[in-house]
Amino acid sequence: MFDKKTNIAAQEAFGEAVNTGDLDAFDGLVDPNSVDHDPAPGQQPGPEGYKQFFTEMRTAFPDLHIEVENLVADDDQVAFAYTLTGTHEGPFRGHEATGKSVQVRGLQISKFADGKLTERWGSTDEVGILTQLGVN
Repeated sequence: MFDKKTNIAAQEAFGEAVNTGDLDAFDGLVDPNSVDHDPAPGQQPGPEGYKQFFTEMRTAFPDLHIEVENLVADDDQVAFAYTLTGTHEGPFRGHEATGKSVQVRGLQISKFADGKLTERWGSTDEVGILTQLGVN
């Protein structure tokens, strides 16, 4: 079933889970067979893959925050531009904490069925993160 309002609400709940660290919420928001077309290295599919990725990100950046700047949706997809901010207080991509703050942009397209994430395409400026940390 396709319902734009339900999918936007699911995407917003996903973002809230990322921002608060309540990553168990992914179990109800992500289809078990969800495919991430731009996965992090070693990221597994489904809710567990997103939990793994955002656990690593929140370990590296405990104050990680994603602010949606623009969002558009149709019946089964939600696309948005965002700003990611955080302070580097843990290991990130093999680099120890620097204590530096980062602010980068990103884009994501999420596809939904019955209010659950089934596919994701996206990109965050990881080179910008590494440059701002002074490790690139």
